[in-house]
Amino acid sequence: MPVPAFAELLSRHMRRIRASAGGVAAEIGISREAVNNWRAGASLPSRRHRDRVLACANYLRLTETESNALLCSAGFEPEFPVEPAEPATHAPVPATVVRLFDRLQALRPYPVSLLLTQAHWGQPPEREAMLAEAARRYGHDRVLHLQPPFRAGVDDQDYFALLAAQCGLDGIDSDAGFEAALARRLQQPGALFCLVSRFEQGAPGPRDVLAGILRSLSEMYSGKLHLLICGGAALADLKYQGGDLSLLNIAASEQWPELGLEDLQRNAANVPDALLARALHLSGGHPLLAQAALALLTTPAPAPTLDDDAVIAALATHPRLWEALLPLLRDPAARAAVDAWLARPRLAPARPYLVDPLLRQLYWHNLLAARAHADGAWLEWRCEAIRRAVRQVIDGLAEVPA
Repeated sequence: MPVPAFAELLSRHMRRIRASAGGVAAEIGISREAVNNWRAGASLPSRRHRDRVLACANYLRLTETESNALLCSAGFEPEFPVEPAEPATHAPVPATVVRLFDRLQALRPYPVSLLLTQAHWGQPPEREAMLAEAARRYGHDRVLHLQPPFRAGVDDQDYFALLAAQCGLDGIDSDAGFEAALARRLQQPGALFCLVSRFEQGAPGPRDVLAGILRSLSEMYSGKLHLLICGGAALADLKYQGGDLSLLNIAASEQWPELGLEDLQRNAANVPDALLARALHLSGGHPLLAQAALALLTTPAPAPTLDDDAVIAALATHPRLWEALLPLLRDPAARAAVDAWLARPRLAPARPYLVDPLLRQLYWHNLLAARAHADGAWLEWRCEAIRRAVRQVIDGLAEVPA
């Protein structure tokens, strides 16, 4: 299916929220003339402006699917993991998802759980499988999926109107109206399940109000509101540093498990297990690098067969690694610290929350993994390809004149 033209998509999304060229330009840091040229189809974003297109998607409050389409139409890789619109009816629900719901339903007195994931996983992973499992356990009419907008509107009420629309609640234009509508749903028989994707995104004001509403309803209707709140680094910061967000203080938290052979098998059923295991090993379980390794290892003849070192060298140049590393390592102090860590097999003990901000960024960018040892869990470089990418970036920045 052909991807719609970038100009057509951009114009459509700008019209939807009545965004001006000047507003978009000011938000993403380019000229109004450049935005008008994009809309008119006179030009496309340059290859170095992927981050500006993503910022534009955030400003226009696009969904993950819409954001991916806008990026692809400009010739860039998608930002968010692509999942089928509907899971195959014959596909079993992954055991990870089943266990996640078992734990959620066992929580007392508040069935509220935070699911934290590193970069390049979905937030949440296996989202469609989760919604299918929720429908099986709670009933289709007792499942809600909230996706907070990247940006609130002119005032906070636009935020709650968008959330209400996602739940099929008409005529809601305020936080009070949203709370009252959810309360009516909770008064009906049975538990109500709510999946909140990327809770941390958007303006802090309306997000904090949403947290207060969900906390209040959890207390008023004890055990009836089952919440699964998903996010990454920012959600972890909110839990451990944002003391006013009491909803997160009462929530249990857990990490999505590491990528495993069975995860690759579901998406590459015709690939021999030996190749899948090799891709998993060379990528260190990094979802994006595992896909890239698998593509390299399954390239059809007459392409030459790659040895492990050649695959590692190719993975070390993956653009998404460099996108994460360059901003982080431009700071000389950060560069010196990371350089010293490169030779160490274990960087630091793994903790529920990493106090060191540099380690925290490396971890949430999925460059580090927490792995079990006899003396506890420790942070390690996820794989040799990532270590090589870090070395290449450090060496490259060292060559740039101050």
